[in-house]
Amino acid sequence: LSLALYAGSLCAASNAAFLYHDYCVIGAGPSGLQMAYFLQQAGRDYIVFERSHAPGSFFALYPRHRKLISINKQYTGKFNSEFNLRHDWNSLLSHDRRLLFQHYSRDFFPNADVMVRYLEDFASLLKLQVQYNTAIVHVTLERDEQAWNGHYFLLTDQDRQNYKCSSLLVATGTWVPNVVNFPGSEYVEGYETVSINPEDFAGQTVLILGRGNSAFETAENILGVTNFIHMVSRSRVRLSWATHYVGDLRAINNGLLDTYQLKSLDGLLEGDLEDLAIIKDKKGKLHITLRFYLENRNTSAGIDSITLPQDELDNFATRAPYDRVIRCLGWKFDFSIYNRSLRMMPGKENEKKYPQIKPSYESKGTQGLFILGTASHSVDFRKSAGGFIHGFRYTTRAVHRLLENRHHGVPWPSTVYPITQLTNSIIKRVNEASGLYQMFSVLADIILLRENATAFEYLEEYPVGVLAELETQTGRKASNGLFVIVMEYGRNFSGADKDVFYYNRAVGEAQHAWQSNFLHPVIYYYKHLPTEREMRLRPPDWPLPRPDAIHHIVEDFLTDWTAPNAHILPLRRFLENCLGTDLRSFFAESCFLFAFTRQKLPPFCGQGYIRMQGLMGTEGLRRRAVEAGLLEDYAPNDFSGDRAPDRREGSQDQLLRDHVIPVRPLQHLVNAKDE
Repeated sequence: LSLALYAGSLCAASNAAFLYHDYCVIGAGPSGLQMAYFLQQAGRDYIVFERSHAPGSFFALYPRHRKLISINKQYTGKFNSEFNLRHDWNSLLSHDRRLLFQHYSRDFFPNADVMVRYLEDFASLLKLQVQYNTAIVHVTLERDEQAWNGHYFLLTDQDRQNYKCSSLLVATGTWVPNVVNFPGSEYVEGYETVSINPEDFAGQTVLILGRGNSAFETAENILGVTNFIHMVSRSRVRLSWATHYVGDLRAINNGLLDTYQLKSLDGLLEGDLEDLAIIKDKKGKLHITLRFYLENRNTSAGIDSITLPQDELDNFATRAPYDRVIRCLGWKFDFSIYNRSLRMMPGKENEKKYPQIKPSYESKGTQGLFILGTASHSVDFRKSAGGFIHGFRYTTRAVHRLLENRHHGVPWPSTVYPITQLTNSIIKRVNEASGLYQMFSVLADIILLRENATAFEYLEEYPVGVLAELETQTGRKASNGLFVIVMEYGRNFSGADKDVFYYNRAVGEAQHAWQSNFLHPVIYYYKHLPTEREMRLRPPDWPLPRPDAIHHIVEDFLTDWTAPNAHILPLRRFLENCLGTDLRSFFAESCFLFAFTRQKLPPFCGQGYIRMQGLMGTEGLRRRAVEAGLLEDYAPNDFSGDRAPDRREGSQDQLLRDHVIPVRPLQHLVNAKDE
């Protein structure tokens, strides 16, 4: 008995030592705060751990030269808040209009210090549950069949305080600098510590390792004071306007390209950094050589005893010595705090800086562990905007909706409309939705058709990578077919080697919409929900499997897809062909006529006119419809004016256009005809 009591007391003490929350979020950067907002709005039990004393600690240091490359467009000419978010790349999603970034800065490329202040206000004004000065140093699993996912996550902070949670949301971003080790790499300065004072580089010759925005940002800062700058990387420069990927080189940082191509001493080189070696001479100058020249040689013997490339090739590109070498190779995810039981593995090849995750943003190794924000960019790396605020604010919301359905039985939000509103619903979304626009080819609107296509259910911004799991992930049924709406660039338009300014690059005619190059809406129609096998075997560079039918809405210079003939009419006809129904809208006179001349009424008449819904017409409106060719003119030749004819002397033609005919007799006639 004593042993049992002692064991019980130990167990109770062990449980008391763990502070429990349903959801633990690691990191109070933009994605961590965004998830905290959604959890708080849903009334969930959560906590956010932040190692620093304030949110957004990454932005307190980076970018080093303090200018963000995320645009902050103040004016768009429109007052639709959802549309305006398409051109606001810094704001997080919330119900509080005060927390739009335009209230914090008017600069098109804001200062990073403003982002820090914005994130502090976001956390404080919304009263988010953030625990600061808490660095999580170890994460492991505890198996328990009663837990949501069959296990709990156990977290330990720097003070050895333990925490337990059912679901773990990692929002730490990528903050560990990428370092390449080669002979002489100890002479290299890191982007994270190098001086940002241009005067420290006056009259110096500089070599920069890397070819991303941090490398060009560093070069831009010292361009006017150095002798010359060389930049070396294993890949060619990728311009964001050519690749349509916002993480590639942006125009604001590409001054070095001008000085290189206009032969003003600066230059770009391609080569594998691991093949390099750096040797320091007695004067402190740094000489670039190749690793194989140093094989079986004693580097401490002095530079005179080492063969340099210019000894064999006297015009070797980097034969001039450098005063400084700066490493600007970006960052990677910190895997060090995760126990092997979580099976957190890095990706392959170009994605090795990110953890391996599914298209649902859940870890491939551990159920219930989700990766948010920049670290989740492996899902759409070099394709869309999931690694940046204007992209992951929407993927974070998608993860929250998946969690709400999985753990709390709350289905994915949806709206049910009559089938007559199908065209209008699609046109509205493609013209204003920001999530579709920013996360093109990754997030999609899903239209689930009801039986006999009399109505549809609209789901917004669902991850297309888990389309086959839609019913289990959303709690919605897709048994009668579905439409999937995504935004896409042209198949062969984006790439580092593409000329995106060539003549006739734009497509303007609806019949050639499938050849559109610029971002445009694409509608996929499936009679049945695609299977996981179909998703795996989809064509290369396709976001979805081959559909039963597909429609491209032709690209538009103004990104305004409301043109009646170029945009709306082709879309409506496509939808009609898929559904085998008439989606046009009709005047009351036409519906009245159809009731006597057709066995099946168009949905607009059946769901509107017959149910005494719709707008009352006037003679002036009827005349304008006749002039536009929308109605036949049943009026006698001698009739004029807006006064309705006298029914006592009216003919059958007059009856057909008389809008005050009572509906009840009409229903009686229709029923009699059916009988």
